[in-house]
Amino acid sequence: MTLPPPGLASPEPAPGAPVHGSPRPLRLPLAAALAIAAGAALLLALPPYDLWWLSPVGVALMAAAVHRRRLRAGFGLGFLTGVVLFLPLLWWTTIGAGWLPWAMLSIAQAVIIGLAGMAGAWLSPLVDRWRWSWPLLAGLLWTAQEALRDRAPFGGFPWGRLAFSQGDAPTLRLAAYGGAPLVTFVVAAAGGALVALAWRRFTRGSVHGAAGFAVVAALLLAGPAALPLTEPAGPTSTIAIVQGNVPRLGLDFNAQRRAVLDNHVSATRQLAADVAAGKQKQPGLVIWPENSSDIDPLRNDDAADAISAAADAIKAPILVGTLQRTEDPEDIYNVGILWWPRTGPDLDQQYEKRHPVPFAEYMPLRPIARLVTDKVDLVRNMLPGDHPGVINTGSVILGDVICFEVAYDGIVRDTVDGGAQLLAVQTNNATFNEAEALQQLAMVRLRAVEHGREALMVSTVGVSGFVDGTGEVHGATGFNTAAVVVRDIATEGPRTLATRSGNWPEVVAVALMVVALAGVLPLRRRRANIGIDGDKVSEER
Repeated sequence: MTLPPPGLASPEPAPGAPVHGSPRPLRLPLAAALAIAAGAALLLALPPYDLWWLSPVGVALMAAAVHRRRLRAGFGLGFLTGVVLFLPLLWWTTIGAGWLPWAMLSIAQAVIIGLAGMAGAWLSPLVDRWRWSWPLLAGLLWTAQEALRDRAPFGGFPWGRLAFSQGDAPTLRLAAYGGAPLVTFVVAAAGGALVALAWRRFTRGSVHGAAGFAVVAALLLAGPAALPLTEPAGPTSTIAIVQGNVPRLGLDFNAQRRAVLDNHVSATRQLAADVAAGKQKQPGLVIWPENSSDIDPLRNDDAADAISAAADAIKAPILVGTLQRTEDPEDIYNVGILWWPRTGPDLDQQYEKRHPVPFAEYMPLRPIARLVTDKVDLVRNMLPGDHPGVINTGSVILGDVICFEVAYDGIVRDTVDGGAQLLAVQTNNATFNEAEALQQLAMVRLRAVEHGREALMVSTVGVSGFVDGTGEVHGATGFNTAAVVVRDIATEGPRTLATRSGNWPEVVAVALMVVALAGVLPLRRRRANIGIDGDKVSEER
């Protein structure tokens, strides 16, 4: 299939030639259909669907929809793509806070995709003049919009990134060389090559150009399979993760907090019995999930005694996910604290979550949201910590991040820079659903490759599991069930190029995007003032 079909757009100019006349975009009904299809493709590329190859297709469809459009139409079509993507992708947020925060968060994300659509429309003269630039511009545009979503609004929410759809794709290997931004850039650039290929008219004069775009797309998507990865090696440490399960899913699981703690204590004591019977290896560290003790054990002796009994039984320290109260009853910290056999909690080896997520862990605009649903008051006011989650457990140095923090590049990288040998994600998916858990696990897979570290995710209800340095998942548990998984992990990983380069790949991409947006201005002015016969063309700049 080629885009556009005859009669829907004017022939493209020769490469490098001035653009005369007013090149027409696709007709609006077709463009709207492509925008909707783009959102659907981007959604299906992500877990739980995992059709990774649809990510570049989604990029291509949205690029075709907004090409040569007025800026308002470009924004509207991009926004339409974002709505189709984010409303179903983030549906699980309704479980915790009702429909209004879900709608607000989804629309906020869609607005940023709308801005990307506007930018794509703005860049159209550059693409028309130099068609070969489409892959490059698409890569820069999507990397830049993800950088924005990583930071705004309300501190950012980078869910649904192109990079997080590539868990089973060759492009996942690129994470070791430039992190999530490089993966997104290459996937989007492949989408740019696809739309450049489809937009061309297959005349004798364009066959070579079309073949070139096809080759570029294939190399971008398949070529990374040849990139080498240095997997973690060296001494191993035996790690156990405990998924204790909860009596009932939903945000009201907090009302059952003693039962949740008892589940994790019982599972750990059973693991100790299996170790004594020779059925399991003795772990050097046991990791419980976020909210495994929703009772603050530093303030409640019964909870402290139960955790100590579990640690004494297993003869290993336990990383406990808990909530610590403050003097203000409305404020809490979400922490992972190391709990030793015999001696109990180690306050020097504790991590307070640094990036509470809006609408899930604290509620922006709470008075407004409360007018619609009283569920907003189930979301407490979580305070941020002030240091990376580097925890020395004796057997391994842990890089701890809690729940949604795995989506943020800098938070994970800080733990590796601090010496982490193993990446651990403590999470509580009882407040959401299996789709959200699988989306998080995809992020863990990318982080393991990005930083050359083995990784794990441990959840109250699932999905829990280990991830090796190539992104492969081991011992994945089911959802809404109790499970214990034990695995030997290698503790010496490489310092990857992605770790060493920090956020520079993203900074460079954003800077180049700004240059492109500014650089197209002379072309837009020229197009607005030159017509086929010298008449002024009425086209919005």
